[in-house]
Amino acid sequence: MEKTHRKIWIFLAFAFGISWAVGLVIFLTGGLANSPELVKGTGLTLALVLLASVYMWGPAIAHIITRLITKMGWKDANFKPNLKKGWPYWLMGWFGPGLLTLLGAAVFFLVFPASFDPQMTLLSSQLKAAGVAEGQINPFQYVLGQSIVALLIAPLLNLVATFGEEFGWRAYLVPALAKFGRKKALVISGLIWGVWHWPVIMMGHNYGLDYPGFPWLGLLATLWFTLSVGIFFGWLSLKAESVWPAVFAHGALNGIAAIGLLFIKEPFSMLLGPSPAGLIACLPFTILSLVILLTMNEEQPAVV
Repeated sequence: MEKTHRKIWIFLAFAFGISWAVGLVIFLTGGLANSPELVKGTGLTLALVLLASVYMWGPAIAHIITRLITKMGWKDANFKPNLKKGWPYWLMGWFGPGLLTLLGAAVFFLVFPASFDPQMTLLSSQLKAAGVAEGQINPFQYVLGQSIVALLIAPLLNLVATFGEEFGWRAYLVPALAKFGRKKALVISGLIWGVWHWPVIMMGHNYGLDYPGFPWLGLLATLWFTLSVGIFFGWLSLKAESVWPAVFAHGALNGIAAIGLLFIKEPFSMLLGPSPAGLIACLPFTILSLVILLTMNEEQPAVV
C-alpha cells in the first residue's frame, strides 16, 4: 500500500503542478476575461490556447511522468478499448451525458419557468449578429440540429481535448485509488477533479465573475458537479476496464452543456443552471451517481 500511496502523490503533484502553473500564467496575462487575442478578430486568446493545450492535458502528462518515474510499465494503463466486453459502457458514455444534460435543463426550467424563453430571443439576436437574415433559420430547428449533432458526434469532435483529462483522472487515478475500495475511489477522485478546476473557476469559468458569494460558492458548486459527473465517468471506465467510455462521455458533456443557455430569458445565476454545472441542472447526474454508489458491488481492495 505504501508504494501505491507514493505513486498517487507523485501523480497528483505533477497533475496539479502543471495545470495550476498554467493557470497562474493565464491569471497574470489577463485571466479568462481579458486574455490577449492571438489572432485579431478570431476570438482565439492566449487563455484558450493554454487551457486546451496544457492545463487540460496536465493530468495526462502527469500519468505518463508517474509511470516513467516509478517504472510501473504500461500493462494496466487502461488504454485498450476493450470494446468486446465494454461496448454497453461505450454506448452509455456516448449518449448518456447528452440525455442527462437535456433532462437537467428541463428540470431547471420546471423549477424556474419564468426564466424559460420559448422564442429563444437570445439565440435569434446571436444569429442576427452573425449576419443571418431574420426568417432564414428557424431558431427551434437550429437548436434541434445542434442537439442531434451534439448527441451523435460531439464525443468524437472533442476527443483530443477530453483525453487529456481522462487519461489522468479515470485511466490512472481511479484505478490507483480503487486499490483501497472502488466506491472510495469514485468519490475521492471526483472531489480531487473539482479542486483541480478551482483556479479557472476563480477566473470565471462555468459561473462567471458576478454571482452572489463569488468565488466561494462557485468552488463548492464545482465540487458538487465534478463529484456527480466524475462518479459516472469513473464507473464507466471501471466497468469497461478502459478509459475510452469516459473520454467519450466527457466529450459528449462538453458538446451539449451550453444548450440550455439558448432558452434563458434573462441573466440568471449559473450556480443553479441551466448548464449541468449548475446545482439544479446537475440533478440527473447526481441521482445517477447515487444509484451507482448504492448498487455497485464493492470488491476486496488489492494489496500492493
